[in-house]
Amino acid sequence: MLDILLQTPAPGAGGGTGSFILLIGIMVIFFLFIIRPQMKRQKETRKFREALQKGDKVLTLGGIHAKVIEIKENNIIVLEIAKDVHIKVDKSALVQSPEALVQGGK
Repeated sequence: MLDILLQTPAPGAGGGTGSFILLIGIMVIFFLFIIRPQMKRQKETRKFREALQKGDKVLTLGGIHAKVIEIKENNIIVLEIAKDVHIKVDKSALVQSPEALVQGGK
């Protein structure tokens, strides 16, 4: 049985259709398991960044836990990392809220 599956068709025997179907199947699997979940994560991150409000607790890409103090123009966020210690970061540097990490990334 395995020999039959592994045999390559003779030239001109019309084996191109099977290869084409196999290629389409691999592309579908690639989309379902790699591209689609990545698009979903990007959409959730975009929604999180758009919904930021003053007082929200956030986590930066650098691993800093902070609280949003002010949201300025040009995607600049002012964060408080300790009492009276404020830093400015770009909105794209914020990953998600620490509470979401504890709850399993929801």
